[in-house]
Parts: sequence; C-alpha cells; structure tokens
Amino acid sequence: MNELKLSIEQINPAVLWCPNNDHFEIIKKQYPKLKIVARGNEVKILGDEHELSVFQEKFSHLLQHVEKYENLNITDLERILGSKSSDKPVADQAVDKFASGEVIVFGPNGVMVKARTANQRRMVDCINKSDILFAIGPAGTGKTYTAVALAVRALKNKEIKRIILTRPAVEAGENLGFLPGDLKEKIDPYLRPLYDALDDMIPAEKLKFYLENRTIEIAPLAFMRGRTLDNCFVILDEAQNATDMQLKMFLTRMGPSAKFIVTGDVTQIDLPKKQQSGLHTALRILTDIKGIEIVYLNGEDVVRHKLVRKILEAYGDIQ
Repeated sequence: MNELKLSIEQINPAVLWCPNNDHFEIIKKQYPKLKIVARGNEVKILGDEHELSVFQEKFSHLLQHVEKYENLNITDLERILGSKSSDKPVADQAVDKFASGEVIVFGPNGVMVKARTANQRRMVDCINKSDILFAIGPAGTGKTYTAVALAVRALKNKEIKRIILTRPAVEAGENLGFLPGDLKEKIDPYLRPLYDALDDMIPAEKLKFYLENRTIEIAPLAFMRGRTLDNCFVILDEAQNATDMQLKMFLTRMGPSAKFIVTGDVTQIDLPKKQQSGLHTALRILTDIKGIEIVYLNGEDVVRHKLVRKILEAYGDIQ
C-alpha cells in the first residue's frame, strides 16, 4: 500500500472541508478504496498507486478552485470530483459537467442522482434560467424525482432556505373513505412519492431533522392558500389533479426569491368528471410568458422498468 501526503497550507481548511466536514465526507465516499486522513494543514492518503494518482489530480483541482474563488459549495465539489481529466481549465471542466446534466446531487453513501435523459437535462437547464418550470410527461419519466433533486441541490448549496413539496389530495380512482390518525397521518399517504424521492437524496437522520424544523415541508395543496412562499424551492406534484382556481392560487403564492416547479401527467387526471384540470388551462395561457419554461417529457425519458414504456404505448399515452 502506497502513501501520499498533500499540503493544504495555502488555503483555509474550513472552506475546503466545510464547517461540519460535509465536503470531507463526500470526498471519502467518492474514493472508498482509499484511506484519507486530514490533520491540520496536511492530508495523508493510503491506497494503490493508480487510485492515488487519480485522487491527487482531482484534489489539486479542488485546491485550485478554493484558492481562486475562496469558496466551495457542494455543487462545485461534485462537479470537480466527477469531471474527467482534460486539457481544459478546471472551471471549464466544471461547466461542461454541469451542462451535461450528469450529476444533480449526491445522496446517502455517495449515490449519484443524475439527469439521465435529454429532457431531464433540459429541466436542469431551464430551472437555472427561469423561476417557474412546468415538467409535463407520463408516468415513469422522472419528472418528480428530477424536480426533488433540483430542490435538494439548491438547499445544499444554500441558494434557498426551505423546500416546500405539495400536491392535491386526490385519490387515484379509489374511494379510501375515512383515514385514521391526526392530520399528518391522514395526508401522508397522498404525499408518499415525495418522501420516497427525499429518502434517496438525504440521510435519514438529517431528513428527519429537516422535516421537524420545517426546512422541508410537505403539505397538501389546500394548505398553500393565503401564504407567500419566498426564499424557497416549491414543487407542485400531480398538478393535473388541481383545478383552475387551485393552480392559479398556487402560482400566485410566489415570492420574489422563489423557484417553482410544477409537474403533471395530463393522461392521469383523477378529478371528478365535472371538474376540469387546471393544468390544461395553465399550459395554454402561460406558454409565452418570459421566465416560465415548459418541458415535455415522453417515452424516451421513461427510466423505470423497460416494460413501463410498452405499457404506456399500449394505453396510448405515448407514441
């Protein structure tokens, strides 16, 4: 086993490692075959020669970034660790990596949450340029999952202070009747898909803490009335089950420093037959407004089991 020692005396260790050593933990998970020990202004790494060589190159890029910008957020860290060596400057490598949409956020145990299709990458690009994004597509295209990943990334990078996830409490073709428990226990079944996405992106203990102190809030759409949602990332899921008035109410909650993503599937409307989906209206009248982007996902974006696409084709939801 070989040993490598690297000096970090030129930079502020608190910027490199982050106050809670979050960056150090991400680096260790990215290189599980190496033993990495940081003491003072020195980092000692043990491992085979090839792994040490790769680590040294990436780590030197990190040091260059911190020295130049005196800042390092999680997105920068993940871009640089994930980038391949090239003759391009480090900053250009980071931009190329981000443009490709490869990694949105690192989940627990170093799991990489990626934008895996062209339209998912369009979602990433659009939310960077605009404050409201509609992501419309059939089941299994990753629209909700990608939206939650973008919200978690913004929270990790301290771009916003809170994440708010909401959806209409409409049953999918079944009458579940009376549900026992307090209010949270009654509405949680409707919001389970949002919890599932968060479980993949935030460690269990931290997620529990965020939910308890309301850094992350999950609530039915009806609870949005009368609020101003500012300095937060807000996702409305299953928007096809919102009425015209509900969707108008939701969109007008937006504060000056907020990001909104609305996801929906116009082929899965669960509203009573006499009620029209507000999503159809919104897509028609908001199309040409600057600052609002609409991304349509399709069969090419299905990321579930390969049979899901064939099922959607059989039902005529995609071509």
